Amino acid sequence: MPERSGVPKTFLIADVRGYTRFTDEHGDEAAANLVESFARLTEKTVSAWRGSVVELRGDEALAVFDSCRAGIRTATELQAAYVRGEDGIPIPVGIGLDVGEAVPFGKGFRGAALNMAARLCGIAAAGEILATREVVHLAGRMDGVTFEDRGAARLKNIEDAVGIVRVVPEGDDPSSAFRSAESTDERPIRVVLADDSVLFREGVARVLGETGFSVVGQATDADELFDLVAREQPDLVVTDIRMPPSHSNEGLIAAQRIRSEYPNVAVVVLSQYVETRHAIKLLQRSPERVGYLLKDRVSDIAEFAGTIRRVSRGGSAIDPDVVAQLLRRGEEGSALASLTDRERELLGMMAEGRSNQAISEVLFLSPKTVETHVGSIFAKLGLVPTADDHRRVLAVLMYLRGT
Repeated sequence: MPERSGVPKTFLIADVRGYTRFTDEHGDEAAANLVESFARLTEKTVSAWRGSVVELRGDEALAVFDSCRAGIRTATELQAAYVRGEDGIPIPVGIGLDVGEAVPFGKGFRGAALNMAARLCGIAAAGEILATREVVHLAGRMDGVTFEDRGAARLKNIEDAVGIVRVVPEGDDPSSAFRSAESTDERPIRVVLADDSVLFREGVARVLGETGFSVVGQATDADELFDLVAREQPDLVVTDIRMPPSHSNEGLIAAQRIRSEYPNVAVVVLSQYVETRHAIKLLQRSPERVGYLLKDRVSDIAEFAGTIRRVSRGGSAIDPDVVAQLLRRGEEGSALASLTDRERELLGMMAEGRSNQAISEVLFLSPKTVETHVGSIFAKLGLVPTADDHRRVLAVLMYLRGT
């Protein structure tokens, strides 16, 4: 059967940030008013730029355009409208844009460009617009808009790194209206880095500095790391698992000692390779404020920053590749075999320390759908559900250890 031909389209996906939390804090009626306002503003602005709202599901919207320029103009006007709000109440929305061929399907479309727009929307902060470089290239220079290159990053379920550009309207930055509300600390998170590779260490320091962290010290070995922690009392330590003199597990031992002697200091251990025994050893005693990530994760700036921020605030994180390997080991003859592909994907994200709301934003699923999947996972694995993110991680880890 011949493939159905696609047509070039620009896709815009917008999503209200923190909708579940807003509902919990303000009630169902206020939440309903919020999404109704979101829908009216979206439909009005999209229509003005000759676009079409293909799908509108509560706090999520998908729109399609025949040109990249129209998509970008709509996105900037939408963010301005969301910040103003209909009743003077700002609506925190992240927007993602991509362009490519798409196949008409029912009343909507299917295609890689739509999926990419969803991924970018998932990592966009409230008030932000993130687009692929292809969108910006095709749009060309535009008055009243600047483009900030965010570099290449790896996104969930996307094989190759993606070039990301932030679209910023001239004048007031819409995202600034939400930064103070989203921040739980007035001061930046203070970090000490440890790695014997100067180039890698400086690269991580740059990434952290650009994403709002404060790097207060850098170490090349475990002894220097201990001295810095004692002197600086940081919020977080990011350390390589292998350091001088033997380049075996000095970083792991250092992380365990820091967690024992300085329980308020969070620790994220970075490894070049998947070493499940080290991940289990690090997390099994006390998973709070502990993370185990592969060094490759640093290249995905948004994901890396989000993960270590979760850990610094009391959460836990296991690298998804570690979870994947543990899943493969324990698959045959265990309850893992009963999990669907979607449930496996969610299990990996749970192990990363993500809340249901965070998972829904990344996968472009409704919070209710995620809650249903998580409940099914816990039921199949015989685990007791819990709202605490680090206990979810521990439950997953304990199960995987026993498979």
